[in-house]
Amino acid sequence: MRLGLLGCGNVGSSLVKLIFENQGSIKEKSGESIELAAIVIRDPKAFRPNWIPKELLTTDVMAVINDPSIDVIVEVMGGIHPAKEYVEAALLAKKSVVTANKALLAESYFELEELADSVGRDIFFEAAVAGGIPLIRSLRVSLAGEKLKRVIGIVNGTTNFILTRMDEEGLSYDVALELARQLGYAEADPRADIEGIDAASKAAILASIAFGKKVRFKDVSREGITKVTASDFEFARRHGYTIKLLALCERLFENEEFLDVRVFPALVPKTHPLASVRDAFNAIFVEGDAVGELMFYGRGAGGAPTASAVLGDIMDAAHNLRFGSTERRIERKDVVMAPVERLSGSFLIAVDVNDAPGVLAQVATVFGENGVSINSMEQLGFMNQARLIFLTHDSLEQDVINTLAKLEELDCVRSLRQAMRVLSEED
Repeated sequence: MRLGLLGCGNVGSSLVKLIFENQGSIKEKSGESIELAAIVIRDPKAFRPNWIPKELLTTDVMAVINDPSIDVIVEVMGGIHPAKEYVEAALLAKKSVVTANKALLAESYFELEELADSVGRDIFFEAAVAGGIPLIRSLRVSLAGEKLKRVIGIVNGTTNFILTRMDEEGLSYDVALELARQLGYAEADPRADIEGIDAASKAAILASIAFGKKVRFKDVSREGITKVTASDFEFARRHGYTIKLLALCERLFENEEFLDVRVFPALVPKTHPLASVRDAFNAIFVEGDAVGELMFYGRGAGGAPTASAVLGDIMDAAHNLRFGSTERRIERKDVVMAPVERLSGSFLIAVDVNDAPGVLAQVATVFGENGVSINSMEQLGFMNQARLIFLTHDSLEQDVINTLAKLEELDCVRSLRQAMRVLSEED
């Protein structure tokens, strides 16, 4: 079986190495020899590892896609355009496709899946979420008969590294971000990671697979980590928490079709398994009616782990082509996102106020008038102002939103410092 590889960056070059080093194992496990026929690159002058065969490099992507001797196109370019057009062209040319492109799938997976089905070919994407962790295959195959309730976890290694350094070393956000850049965890432009865009793309894919719905990136409520400060971690440590950026995909209400899909920083109890997931590792909990809770843990990014997942997909594609079969597909229904008035949770709310008599009473009254019950409160004084930090009981999210709006209207409130969800022990 012959491959056309689109892209030869970190993942692409790692994949080439894996293919060359594991030919015997690949043939033994798949019954097929895999031959790398061409590697499409953007810049012929860019540095590449010495194991990349220069004679296979080309900039003519359509010649590779339309080569009748090539069976599978592997797309590891990234981005939505022109990757989408190349994947569509490959499917129309009757090639199976393997991709690691989470941004593309979060926007166009359903259309690409339908196109693949119409031409009798496959599109595989294990590496698009959680790198080398076999999560997508588990959801699509092993748990296909399970009625899933929730998928929740850490799906972005860059932000987890930053938050780990802030927690364990007391670094500021800016210093931790710069360290992530120096070590290669963060890009020069880190917005996709720190603003939760990468995690939201993955959450859309996970929700679509787990619940059989058409969940797109635009459906995902998203908040990044740019507002998290060292003082937030100081409070978290004092009260037995840490802070993690979580992706949540949840089916709400047994007899209704609502989904809640979101990405958000949260206080996580130190006793919760997610609290011990450090640095660039990922961990995802999957909860089902019959199977209970499953936890998937491992390296969620990096060239070698991601390339390993891509190679597994290539072997599945080779198997299906050999036997004239395709992957099982389902008809996905349109999603109905849960209205905010049906959502609830516990929150940390931090407010900077004037340090004067009666201020605490004014602030607490706003909570009560809007139906938000206070679990605990801490006051920190500095200069002529104070910071009031509240942990709420489980409350309707709309009531919390109303509370925040009313707090900002108070003359005694200087700024709303933080509003962050709290993951309970039961979660």
